[in-house]
Amino acid sequence: MKKLFFTFVIVSIMLAMTGCGKKREITGSLTVFNLGDYMDPDVLDKFTEETGIEIKYEEALTPEEMYTKYKAGAIDYDLLCCTDYMTQKLIQEGEYQELDPSLLPNKTNIGEKYWINSEIFDPGNKYTVPYFWGTLGILYDTSRVKEPIDSWEVLFNGKYKGEIIMQNSMRDSYLIALKYLGYSLNTNEENEIREAHELLLKQKPDVQAYLVDEARDEVVAGNAIMAVAYSGEAHLGKLYNENLAYVVPKEGTNLWIDSWGITKNCKDVEAAHKFIDFLCREDVAKTNFEYIYYSTPNEAVIASLTDAQRKDETLVPPENATENCEVCVQNTPEITELMNKLWKELKSD
Repeated sequence: MKKLFFTFVIVSIMLAMTGCGKKREITGSLTVFNLGDYMDPDVLDKFTEETGIEIKYEEALTPEEMYTKYKAGAIDYDLLCCTDYMTQKLIQEGEYQELDPSLLPNKTNIGEKYWINSEIFDPGNKYTVPYFWGTLGILYDTSRVKEPIDSWEVLFNGKYKGEIIMQNSMRDSYLIALKYLGYSLNTNEENEIREAHELLLKQKPDVQAYLVDEARDEVVAGNAIMAVAYSGEAHLGKLYNENLAYVVPKEGTNLWIDSWGITKNCKDVEAAHKFIDFLCREDVAKTNFEYIYYSTPNEAVIASLTDAQRKDETLVPPENATENCEVCVQNTPEITELMNKLWKELKSD
């Protein structure tokens, strides 16, 4: 009897170990190209566990870097997550294939207004699905800035020499100057671009550094008084330092939208649709939201937020905060070439 009991126990343990160690068989793979630190790694593992599709994952620091690496053709990417104006460029160049709505049942979680805004760069919403969105504004230390801040003017008035962090992004830097001067951030007027450039040149001695996500960290640490930052980065900054505040200047800014699309050379289109639809699922979208803390277009996630989270303007910007905002689209080739030239001049020593 004792022998039978021990045999039963050993068999039970072996079965349990076999069950625990069993993994879903890998049945395919997708190569995914995203912007930097823009997805909870657990989400990728969860997708593979549920579908058997392995994710080969890469990141780019900027949309320009993503575009250049993608176009080089050394790696066959299946899915890209990129921002508005660069997404428009990829669509216009025929780099995306049309999505099949029947394979994206969870896309209904995306709010109508985000589809409307996306049509500015993806007419008819044929090629992309919104992922995250937000604004560009000023993150500043209220313990060191006593005056009210509501304008881009604070970056150009010379009062905070050596205490300003600007974005290491051509479009973001020029749009600040353009909006402050009263122009569209999508202008194709050469004289307006050159006027914005002169303003940025004049400002340069006051700029401590041109950074991307690290801009937030410098203000959090007290190494700078203010930084141009994305709304999601501002939210995290405020969590780390209660003296920080974020403002969308009254002149307006960029209402940016980052979206997923399937490349023209994707070999497993059905799997690619599964991945996008998976990201639209409420539980997955919430996991990503709680990792990134950028504004989500997923209304199922928004409905699940606490009252305090919904009142936080860095997470859920109110309608009036985006009244003067614009979605970035592609400039003409001539203006893009001019801006590239001027940007190199601005960044050179």
